[in-house]
Amino acid sequence: MNRRIILTASFFGAVAVMFGAFGAHSLKNVLSADQLAIWTKGIEYQFYHTFALLFLSTFARFRTKLVDISYFCFTIGIVLFSGSLYLLATREITHISFVNIIGPVTPLGGLLLIAGWAMLFFAALKNR
Repeated sequence: MNRRIILTASFFGAVAVMFGAFGAHSLKNVLSADQLAIWTKGIEYQFYHTFALLFLSTFARFRTKLVDISYFCFTIGIVLFSGSLYLLATREITHISFVNIIGPVTPLGGLLLIAGWAMLFFAALKNR
């Protein structure tokens, strides 16, 4: 198991739980149903990829370039994909004026998440 990957996954898992509780208890009265759905989607994908990171840590003893790339893609993908969804969902209450910049970040984060899965696939193929 790779300590760096497990620490990253633990951090993202804890943040996802906190953001989930924050959304359920504090934001449900402030955000519209559509905005809350966007917030929830960010949490879901953050959790999915937290578990992907934990699984990736089982490959870490082989420490290949593919594992490192997958780790990078999952980590940055979570930040960009889920982070942009959190900002988009709360833009009215946070008064964020750069939504045109945040919007295109979401698909970039999604592409990194897809790339992380692809690198995990190739790491598994290479592992004997």
